[in-house]
Amino acid sequence: MEALRLVLLYLHLIGFALLLGGGLAQYVTGRLRINAPMLWGAVIQVVTGIGLAAPLRDGNEPAPAKLVTKLVLALAIFAMVFFSRKRDAVNRGHFLAVIGLTLVTAAVAVFWR
Repeated sequence: MEALRLVLLYLHLIGFALLLGGGLAQYVTGRLRINAPMLWGAVIQVVTGIGLAAPLRDGNEPAPAKLVTKLVLALAIFAMVFFSRKRDAVNRGHFLAVIGLTLVTAAVAVFWR
């Protein structure tokens, strides 16, 4: 089971990289729109996050409050990305909120013990 958890964690990190990297690449170019890596990153984050929340360990699961917080943040990011994916341009505040929530989600994962 540990191997499965590590594979899910690896894929979860790839999803984070796609979401943040895709967003930063769009921000640097100056054309704020949701690109395919951002959408795939959000999908991967939600799916692997649910898999990581499954009780696969021997009583060493994260706190339920942390899991709920991360799920709410991940679903908010997914909704923001999914429903804006076909727009030619996204509002600057909306776009920065996606990047900011992505960083907040990573902070919750790292600092909440």
